[in-house]
Amino acid sequence: MSANKDDGGWKKFLWNSDTGELLGRTGGSWIKVTLFYVVFFFCLGGIFVGTIQAMLLTLDDFRPTWQDRVAPPGLTHSPQSDKGEVNFHPKEMDSFQPLVKAMRKFMSLYDDSNQQDNMKFEDCGAEPADYKDRGDLDSSTGTKRACKFPRELLGPCSGLEDRDFGFSQGKPCLIVKLNRIVNFRPRPPANNDSIPEDAQWKVQPNVIPLHCTHKKEEDADKIGEIKYYGIGGGFPLQYYPYYGKRLHPHYLQPLVALQFTNLTRNTELRVECKVYGQNIDYNEKDRYQGRFDIKFNIQDS
Repeated sequence: MSANKDDGGWKKFLWNSDTGELLGRTGGSWIKVTLFYVVFFFCLGGIFVGTIQAMLLTLDDFRPTWQDRVAPPGLTHSPQSDKGEVNFHPKEMDSFQPLVKAMRKFMSLYDDSNQQDNMKFEDCGAEPADYKDRGDLDSSTGTKRACKFPRELLGPCSGLEDRDFGFSQGKPCLIVKLNRIVNFRPRPPANNDSIPEDAQWKVQPNVIPLHCTHKKEEDADKIGEIKYYGIGGGFPLQYYPYYGKRLHPHYLQPLVALQFTNLTRNTELRVECKVYGQNIDYNEKDRYQGRFDIKFNIQDS
């Protein structure tokens, strides 16, 4: 008897047909509860939207608000490959064609035909020069012109004469760039104290020097000559600062081309490249902050 009574008890709690109560409440009571939660969540959503809008009012459309928290620029390269490895056979086109295709696509941005409009581009010279100041980070002067960067500056790594960027000859090229940071002005090294001895000759005014060398000491005699192409063998200051996509929509980063002319075949070789400057740091947790390393394995058998 008690089981039946209890059974009837919870059934009546769910729905009492005698009183018309659902879960112990009448229909009018449920309307009040529903109305309360609708108003409550509406006010909560309004507070959230208002907070976001208030925060957006503190942000500048052109100047990053928290730029002091931005890490120094990354150093990246084309072609990029899985795990930072470049493995190929010079006589087997299929082994390097995807890498070459990626480089051609990247370099097409620097075609002369894309840099003819003098309203968008200007000639900033083929020698390192000081920063190109184009005004403040606001819209009062409109969009900014960008410095031209002719592909011809990259010599045999430009892809104009050698469409395979040296891969078919076993002398691969890498195209290196510093990642963009709005209003960042890289500063050249003040002295040679922080620069390896074999790279100190590269220090010159108005250039952020780039230097590559063996990652492992046992590979010191296996890397061979590395040739540098570009402006001053590094990143010239006249291409800085960058004003952002809205003010600098046609901006082209300066490039440095590396050609590895005599890598030892049939062995894994790891190369590390770094840029040097007063406001460029490195982070062991970020393999691309101010540096990168890449592993080559050129096969000939």
